[in-house]
Amino acid sequence: MHPFEATGLPKFSGRRVRQRGSSSKLQVLNTALMTAPSPLDLGEARRDGEFWGRLVESAVGAHLLNTATGTQVEVFYWRERNREVDFVLRAGKRVVAIEVKSGRKRGMLPGLEAFSKAFRPHRLLLVGAQGIPLEEFLLEPAAAWVEA
Repeated sequence: MHPFEATGLPKFSGRRVRQRGSSSKLQVLNTALMTAPSPLDLGEARRDGEFWGRLVESAVGAHLLNTATGTQVEVFYWRERNREVDFVLRAGKRVVAIEVKSGRKRGMLPGLEAFSKAFRPHRLLLVGAQGIPLEEFLLEPAAAWVEA
């Protein structure tokens, strides 16, 4: 159990020295922080693509952080110019990049492509939108996605 309701997600750089000097990305550890103050019911939330996308991405991030606690798995995000990867997992030398897409269409994934070229990760994962179904992804802890 985390003593805080939100945390700063560090930026992945491949080198620990550069990571410490980078800006963090705010990540809630419980999505109730987002939904409780919202006037939207479930149906309205799903129809509001921007809100739903933030909620789904936050749910994935909260799941990864909560299940990585007490393990060797570290959770990051990555951004370089206008390219971004929602989450990066690292355990030892294994690195996994995760992109979350809550919409129906997969579209282009320039962030994953750029990250793959720069860091050659063990795995690239797409959650939702023709990738791993969200419900299936949330059944496995962070370590399972790194070890697979």
